[in-house]
Amino acid sequence: MSAEIVVVGVASCYTTIRVDAFPLQYEPTSPADWADVSVSGAGVHIAKVQRRLGRDVRLCSVVGRDVAGAVIRSELDREGLLGAGVLASEASSSGVVLIDREGRRMGLPHLAPVNSFPYPFDVLRKQADGARLLVMTNARFVRPLVEPAMALDIPIAVDVHLINGLDSEYDRPWLEQAKIVFCSHERLPDPRAWMAGVFARYGCEIVGIGLGAGGAMLGLPDGTLIRVAAAPPPHLINTSGAGDALFATFLAEWLRGADPAAALQSGVLHAGWKIGHRLPSAVALSAGQLAELRQTRPPATRVGRWDR
Repeated sequence: MSAEIVVVGVASCYTTIRVDAFPLQYEPTSPADWADVSVSGAGVHIAKVQRRLGRDVRLCSVVGRDVAGAVIRSELDREGLLGAGVLASEASSSGVVLIDREGRRMGLPHLAPVNSFPYPFDVLRKQADGARLLVMTNARFVRPLVEPAMALDIPIAVDVHLINGLDSEYDRPWLEQAKIVFCSHERLPDPRAWMAGVFARYGCEIVGIGLGAGGAMLGLPDGTLIRVAAAPPPHLINTSGAGDALFATFLAEWLRGADPAAALQSGVLHAGWKIGHRLPSAVALSAGQLAELRQTRPPATRVGRWDR
C-alpha cells in the first residue's frame, strides 16, 4: 500500500529540562522544576503532525540498537510510524533541550551517530512508491538522497531551518531540487529579500518563512505575498518544534486542497497551540480540532507582493 506523504529525517530521544534563565549560572547541582523524555527530531515531529491530521504517512529514518533506540522504536510503533523505512544503526541520535521560564529553548542535539549513516536509496524508492509528496529534511544522512530523489518524479518539500542566505553550500541540494521551501527568519538579514532570491535563483513553487512572534509569511511564484499573524497561547511554555509544526501542518492542509493562505494560517494556529505545552512534539491536533480552532480566527488574506 502506498503512502500519501513520505518523510525522511531524524528520530531522536530528547530530554527536556526547565531552567531558570539564560545564560546559565554554574552550580555543581541544580534541581530542575521539571524534566521529560520524549521522541522528537524533525523527521518524527513532521510525520506525527501529519498523521494526527489524517494524512497517510511513511517515515524513513535511522534508529540505533541501544537504550535510546528502544525508546524511539516504542514511540514510533505507538504512532504507527515504525515501518520498513526505519533502519537500524549501532547508536541513536539523542539530545537535551533547555527551556527557560519565557519559553525560549536551547537545543543540544547529538546527531553524530546517524549523520554518516549510508541510507540506501532503494529503500527510499520503495517507500515513496505512489506518494504525492516527499518531505526531505535537511539532516546530514538525507543529503546524498536529495539529487537522486528527483528521478522519482515526486515533488520535494524541505524546511532548511536556520539558513542565513542564498549561498548556503550545505543546503544547496535541497534548494535546487525542492518545490516547497520553508525556513526560519532567525538568521536572515531580510526575509522578504531572501524569498525573492529563492524564487529567482532556484525556481521554487512555494516559499514559506516562520517569523516567530511575528507569525509567518508565504510567497507564490506570481508575486503574491501572504502574511499571517502569530497565535500565541495563553501561557507560552516551550517553543521547541514550532517551525516543524508550521511546516508540517501547512503541507498536510495544502495536500488536503486548502488554499495556501488557509493552509498557512492552519500552520500558525497549530504551532501556537503546541508551544503552550511542555512537550510540543508529543501533542498534536486532529483535523477536526484544527478546523474548530480556525473558526475562532478571521480568515488569512493575501496582503501584498514579495516582488515589489
